[in-house]
Amino acid sequence: LKTLGADAVGMSTVPETLAASHMGMQVLGLSCLTNKASGLSGTPLSHEEVLTVAARSSETIKQLIIAFCKDLSVPANP
Repeated sequence: LKTLGADAVGMSTVPETLAASHMGMQVLGLSCLTNKASGLSGTPLSHEEVLTVAARSSETIKQLIIAFCKDLSVPANP
């Protein structure tokens, strides 16, 4: 996938987006990259690393979602 230009590959974002789009939903994707794939990092993968990075990122993601939702409630200029 890197040769095709991908910087990251999600585990389930695409199937979920396709299903939602098929149902007529508008979709916004937000991902938190918690580690490099097996063999791309100098350290072994661990679930602990995923939990640590996700916890460290949670406040930033929360604030991003709050700001986005507040923006949705503001009428657009015609």
